[in-house]
Amino acid sequence: MRRNSGQLGFGDHWLTEGLGRNERLDRISKVLDWSRVERLVSGVHDAPEGRPSYPPLVMLKALLLQQWYGLSDPRLEEALSDTLSFRRFVGLGLDEGTPDHSTISRFRKLLREAKLDQALFEEVGRQLEDRGLVLKQGTLIDATLVEAQAARPQKEAGGRSEVDPDADWTKRGGKAHFGYKGHIAVDEISGLIRRTDFTDAKTYESEVADGLVCGDERAVYADKAYEHKARRAWLRGKGIKDRIMHRSHKHQAGLPYWQRRRNRLIAPIRAAIERVFGTLKRSYGYTKVRYFSLDANRTQFRLLCIAYNLRRAVALTA
Repeated sequence: MRRNSGQLGFGDHWLTEGLGRNERLDRISKVLDWSRVERLVSGVHDAPEGRPSYPPLVMLKALLLQQWYGLSDPRLEEALSDTLSFRRFVGLGLDEGTPDHSTISRFRKLLREAKLDQALFEEVGRQLEDRGLVLKQGTLIDATLVEAQAARPQKEAGGRSEVDPDADWTKRGGKAHFGYKGHIAVDEISGLIRRTDFTDAKTYESEVADGLVCGDERAVYADKAYEHKARRAWLRGKGIKDRIMHRSHKHQAGLPYWQRRRNRLIAPIRAAIERVFGTLKRSYGYTKVRYFSLDANRTQFRLLCIAYNLRRAVALTA
């Protein structure tokens, strides 16, 4: 049984008259055909028996708010209760109840179990592409380290966490990191995220790189961590320009001049992907994962990327 959320109730004329308006959220509401999104999640039932559940689209929009504002489940529950712009965005009337933190958590788990996080990311991507926002001139590929929520175990004692056994160690810049890696492929011109992956921190970037290539871009840009002879040949075979930086190899004194020059030309273009990571970390507070498993954190990362793309689409259509 479902609640009839999304319909204006007693006193909701205040919402239609401007109270609770948030210009950015209002514009995000118009950037998608939400009925297509709603069809994707329509089969997600939080409460098959007992008290009525909230409509899936209400719950999904609540999860997007959670990403934009860096809210825990309890904080999201509070915000939905007392922030009119949030209620307006998700479709809750003034006289309706609010999903509690356990309901929010269960819905996110149901999305993950139904593998709808990836389907939702792809649907949003299709709609933004249909609007002509994805230009496909080039794809920028990179990964960022994200600290585990669990306390760091001692590497000398085996290095694994009993609380989060999926998190792992890696080194970057001479420093040890414990946690995960978020991998993305970004459209060069629009800055929209087109592909994602999420792994433990130990997984080498190159291992997942081929899955980040969309296949319809003119060129692929990446740093030297992604260099591989077979990958260069594979890109040429697909008619995609290889813009992966070169690195020195064993028994090589250094890069020849032409490779150094090529790297200098590629570097500033490839570096634009850092702005995306900067937004996720500074604006959305994504400096540490929220959950204690790879699957749960992968779902959040995809939701985060959906949230980023929606805000980016608003900026592109301003």
